[in-house]
Amino acid sequence: MATVTIIGSGMMGSALAFPARENGHEVRLVGTHLDREIIDACRETGRHPKFTKDFPAGVRYYQIEEMEEAVRGADLVIGGVSSFGVDWFGEFVLPKIPEEIPILTVTKGLLDTPDGRLLPYPAVWAERLAAMGRHPNLNAVGGPCTSYELVAHDQTEVAFCGHDRETLRRLREIMQTDYYHISLSTDVVGIESAVALKNGYALGIALTIGLNQRAFGIDSELHYNSQAAVFGQAVREMAKLLELQGAGTLDNLCVGAGDLYVTVYGGRTRLVGILLGRGLDIDEARAELAGVTLESLVVAVRVARAVRIRAERGEIDPDAFPLLMHVDRILTEKAPADLPWERFTFEA
Repeated sequence: MATVTIIGSGMMGSALAFPARENGHEVRLVGTHLDREIIDACRETGRHPKFTKDFPAGVRYYQIEEMEEAVRGADLVIGGVSSFGVDWFGEFVLPKIPEEIPILTVTKGLLDTPDGRLLPYPAVWAERLAAMGRHPNLNAVGGPCTSYELVAHDQTEVAFCGHDRETLRRLREIMQTDYYHISLSTDVVGIESAVALKNGYALGIALTIGLNQRAFGIDSELHYNSQAAVFGQAVREMAKLLELQGAGTLDNLCVGAGDLYVTVYGGRTRLVGILLGRGLDIDEARAELAGVTLESLVVAVRVARAVRIRAERGEIDPDAFPLLMHVDRILTEKAPADLPWERFTFEA
């Protein structure tokens, strides 16, 4: 039996308590400073407030002040914060985790640098911690997985990525179940880039839903031709960006495409894309979704900014990314959501 400590009681971090506990491991769920009510509810009811199913019996719950107690003796620490908690996790949590304990993060995103690089969060944390003389064993989860479906035991396949294959195999042994299937990859940049890129592109696909609702009525039937067309363009652009990252393998692209598919069909990114497609500008869409975290907006703007920097140096043609740059203009310039369809066509 292993001891698994999850720090961050959002939906995805909390969902991972299910396979870990159902495998017979001790599971400790720690809330961040923003999760006090969640942890109180879990202690009182044995259920996450946003889940319809109780946690497996035996999961233990901790407030953030009890984090060091929850980490003591752990065999695995899972980071369950959103991308808006990246700095907090890197500054407050990671320096307190003993280096012999592997860390598995569910946080998806990319940070752009002034020279146009795109860094996945494990690389950002590793760089900052190295400056402190610390070298944690950082690993990450990528792939198509919605938290509520994991809780429901829908068949799910993800990829664990990290730099040490033996560590990855040990993490898979701890977490894999008959419904949670885990591929392994030592290409951290590839997997993490693929699953981050899908956020901005899922927003672009969701625009078509709102555009069709604007054209045919809010209650009109769903139209799939336009969604499929933009999905294809999104995958094409993701493939080019992965090549730019030095990670253009088919495995990486498939992980990202699968994650793109599941993101389009549910969640916050779909909602904001629909609202923008209906004709709202980004400020109006934010107001409509008050209190909802919108990670997809951050990714799209950062990646577009990096593309422009690389284009200025002649390393890349921004015209190769018409969907990305269109989404960026919607978000940064409040451009209309009408998609540049003819720019998606090609001659082979």
